[in-house]
Amino acid sequence: MTWRVQTRRMHAFVHKPDLPTLLLIDDDMVSREVMATVLTMTGYLMHTAASGDASLELLDGGGCVPAVILMDAQMPGLNGVPLINELRARTKARVVAISASKAPEDVLAASDGFLLKPFGAEAIRKLLEGGPAEAAPTIPLASEPGMEAGAPVVNPETLAQLREMMPESAVREIYAAIVADLYKRIGDLEAAIAKNDETEVRRIGHSIKGGCGMAGALQAARLGALLQAGALEKANAGRNQLDNSTAMLSELRAAAYNLESMLNQEFPA
Repeated sequence: MTWRVQTRRMHAFVHKPDLPTLLLIDDDMVSREVMATVLTMTGYLMHTAASGDASLELLDGGGCVPAVILMDAQMPGLNGVPLINELRARTKARVVAISASKAPEDVLAASDGFLLKPFGAEAIRKLLEGGPAEAAPTIPLASEPGMEAGAPVVNPETLAQLREMMPESAVREIYAAIVADLYKRIGDLEAAIAKNDETEVRRIGHSIKGGCGMAGALQAARLGALLQAGALEKANAGRNQLDNSTAMLSELRAAAYNLESMLNQEFPA
């Protein structure tokens, strides 16, 4: 899939001129769209790019003059310190690394700050004011894969905050995109498991954790965290790998189905 450079000016009536212009670089569609929507509705003028090369194209075009760049620390292609160097050659903007897990030490040293996903507009405000970044809530892990009985599908506080800052249709669009992305990730995960590609399994888990975590989709985010942490590999040790892989996929499908059911109940089409 080819991503195009996007400049976001949705709901421009809420733009607050005193807030800095932001450029968000993130290859994960769900994380990018959730962050861009939330920050736009908070009053920031947002530009987005889906890759390092796309961000440079946007800056070279002259239409994007950001004061702050939010750069995902783990992207395919041009990324990390080489991307930071290219950004600094084109702009005086502050470069803030973002990630759903700890960023590499060289990226932290080269950047002007770090935010752990999921984060909100308040974390951006604190960072810009020179204070400590707001810590992201830790997604609880368990020794075994799976969802805790009775765990909420979506964090009610996150859902309430989204409803306060944007129309119901926009909130529905966010969760619909997450559901569609989850089903795609499940297919990708099936292929990675079939190839016994643990690196790809961890990468998919990282994406699920980051994107779902930003929107408060707790069940799916927790399973993504487990996959990223290598829970599938650890749980397979000394037991039937096929059975455990099938169980993990079943849990993820259940999380996607639960999120879709919540979407249809809370936001009927």
